[in-house]
Order: sequence, then structure tokens, then C-alpha cells
Amino acid sequence: MKFDVACTVHVEVSAERCRADVLLDGNLAMGPGDRVRVHGEPIRARIGEVRSYRRMATVERAGWLRRTWTKLSGHFALTELYEVSFTGAIR
Repeated sequence: MKFDVACTVHVEVSAERCRADVLLDGNLAMGPGDRVRVHGEPIRARIGEVRSYRRMATVERAGWLRRTWTKLSGHFALTELYEVSFTGAIR
């Protein structure tokens, strides 16, 4: 299922961080495998700028297969975090 919704894109570029957040109108809940495509001109920001833009976005809800695959592959990606090693003197 696909549908369009308005959104706000917040962009921040600084020496400490470079981030962009998309807030969909209506507080829509997103699930595993769901996709969001924001429409409009590319956003360009210089260092030190914080900006907000109003845009339209297309939300595509994941079907059963994509949702299941995303959940499953997410669990396998998480196990890579378990492979942690510490170096140093052993006493």
C-alpha cells in the first residue's frame, strides 16, 4: 500500500553533527521494511546551518514477506555487535 503525506524535514550541519530527520504529519507509525521517499529539490546546507523544510512524502508499507525479511536480517546484523574483543594485559 502506498500513500502520500506531508512532512517536515529538519536538517542540521555542524562540526559536531550532520543529520536530517523526517517527521511525517499525523504521527504515523513506521514498521520494519516500510519505506519513505521525500519529494522535492535536493536539500543543501552549509556548515553551521539548521533548517526546516515542508515537503510531501510517499510512504510504502511493507508486505508480509519484506517485513519478515527485514526483521530476520535485523537479528543477524545485531549479532555482529556481539563480536567484541578487548585488548590489553591479562592478569
